[in-house]
Amino acid sequence: MNGLIALVGAGEYLPVMEDVDRYLLDSVKVDGRAPRVVCLPTAAGQEGDESIGRWSQMGLEHFHKLGAEVEAPRIIDRASADDPQYESILESADLIYFSGGNPIHLFETMNGSRAWAAAQKAWSRGAVYAGCSAGAMILAKRLPNFRNMGIGAINGFGIVPADYVMPHFDHAGPFKVLVGAFRTQMKEDQRMIGIDENTALVGKLGGEWKAMGASKVHVMTRKQTKLYAAGEIVPLM
Repeated sequence: MNGLIALVGAGEYLPVMEDVDRYLLDSVKVDGRAPRVVCLPTAAGQEGDESIGRWSQMGLEHFHKLGAEVEAPRIIDRASADDPQYESILESADLIYFSGGNPIHLFETMNGSRAWAAAQKAWSRGAVYAGCSAGAMILAKRLPNFRNMGIGAINGFGIVPADYVMPHFDHAGPFKVLVGAFRTQMKEDQRMIGIDENTALVGKLGGEWKAMGASKVHVMTRKQTKLYAAGEIVPLM
């Protein structure tokens, strides 16, 4: 991924995130045309047509308002993720946005799929990756495995330099239990990132990262937690 990466704790497609999304759109080079945005409701693919349609419509309306050309292809399961009709849409995107839902379903749907390979072509030339909640979690090295009643995890894509990314951090609910359990298992050189709702961690691989939005980003090691407010640089090298 050569463009910006935005890890969003919650609030995708809402007015509270407009400044963050304008920043993402301004980062892409479009030579005078409208930026092309692809909104993917994949993480909600098991929630039924109403939920899928709601996330898609929210994404379309939000980015149209920001002056982008927007599509929301119905990539909701492995069959649709391997459908070649969506490849050109993803390859030509300037920003690809994964909204929230089930992170395990999202990872298993996209991992090794035609859709993921096509999106990688866009990211390699500088397109933005934006992921909210589940969309942020899948880029970490590990994903909490919600299918287990105990504390377990599976491998994620391992793209961002964090062992876990935990969204909804200021209203985490069951995530709070997971955070405490995972921290006890972490080695001294490992870290977990917590992102509050209506907040994003934005940066580039090998480059600078900063907190944006309404609240804070939390960077945790086994024994220490550091908080970063909007505008502050978050050291992730």
